[in-house]
Amino acid sequence: QVHLVESGGGSVQSGGSLRLSCVASGITYSTYCMGWFRQAPGKEREGVAAIDRNGVTSYADSVKGRFTISRDNAKNTLYLQMNSLKPEDTAMYYCAASWSLFCPESPRGYRYWGQGTQVTVSS
Repeated sequence: QVHLVESGGGSVQSGGSLRLSCVASGITYSTYCMGWFRQAPGKEREGVAAIDRNGVTSYADSVKGRFTISRDNAKNTLYLQMNSLKPEDTAMYYCAASWSLFCPESPRGYRYWGQGTQVTVSS
C-alpha cells in the first residue's frame, strides 16, 4: 500500500520561510518523479515544483528563485524549501508521485497523492 505523508506546514508572516517534507512508502521511491502541488480555496490545483528520478527539477514561474525542491532517496523523502513567502502562497500543499520518465505538468499525470499540509502566509 502506497502512502505519502506531508509535514512542515504552518502559519508564517510574509517574507518568512517553511520547509515541507513528504515521506513515501510502498513505492520504489527512487524511480518516481515527485512533485509538489498546491490548491487554494476556490482555485484549481496547480503545480509548484517537480523533480525527476535523475534529480532534474522544474518550477512554476510564480515560485522560481524562492522555492527549492529536493529529494533524499535514502530516506524516501521529498522536500520543498520555501523562502520569501507571500500571502498568495497560502494554500494546501500536496506531494504526489508519478512513474513517468518526465515529470508531468498536469496533476492528472500523478498516480499517488498525500493528504496535504496547510501553508498560511499573512501580510
